[in-house]
Amino acid sequence: MNSKQLQAWSPWILLVAIVLLWQAACTLFDVSEFIFPSPTRIAAQFWEYKLLIAGHAWRTFWVTMTGFALAICVGVLLGFVIGSSRLAYAAVYPLMTGFNALPKAAFVPILVVWFGIGVGPAILTAFLISFFPIMVNIATGLATLEPELEDVLRVLGARRWDVLIKVGLPRSLPYFYASLKVAITLAFVGTTVSEMTAANEGIGYLLISAGSAMQMGLAFAGLLVVGAMAMVMYELFSVLERRTTGWAHRGAHNS
Repeated sequence: MNSKQLQAWSPWILLVAIVLLWQAACTLFDVSEFIFPSPTRIAAQFWEYKLLIAGHAWRTFWVTMTGFALAICVGVLLGFVIGSSRLAYAAVYPLMTGFNALPKAAFVPILVVWFGIGVGPAILTAFLISFFPIMVNIATGLATLEPELEDVLRVLGARRWDVLIKVGLPRSLPYFYASLKVAITLAFVGTTVSEMTAANEGIGYLLISAGSAMQMGLAFAGLLVVGAMAMVMYELFSVLERRTTGWAHRGAHNS
């Protein structure tokens, strides 16, 4: 196995090692299934409740993707505005940083009052927790455009708008994909947190129900499903990044 193959298989090798160690620890120390379920117990309950889990997982997935799509639209728009103007960068960026410091879980009770229990609070929580990385990376990509390059383009007759659209945005694509990979994981966190307190469907609701029924294997199965969905979306954005911004990573691919 060469280095590239080892690198490709390393996450799976590590995952198998963790699962084996986990199972061995639970068996060796006779850990109660009600405290910390073993992988075999989680797998058994996953299979037993597979249809139930699938229904809740689908609800969490489409709610998350709706909030995430909204985060992309707002994040790109705000990032473009902030990154294209020094005045906007100085005025808006500190306020957005302060807003991002607020715990998004604290917004859930407010959103419930405004929109009631259901998909509304979950979508908005996913949006609120995930738009900031997108905005910051787009703004950074535009704001760090080399002054020398901009001066050359201006001399050649390019307007400020032309520089931003034809040079700034393409240059920001690596930043954009990096933000998507971070934001999608945060979006799943936001949806799950909201579902735990303001929904009667979804993985978050399943976690609360399973915990109250002392079915810890089912609760862990739900957590693993959320993690799997986030990993799939992360890998999807990684593939899109490699296909559309290979010019920015050609040195890494050759190593």
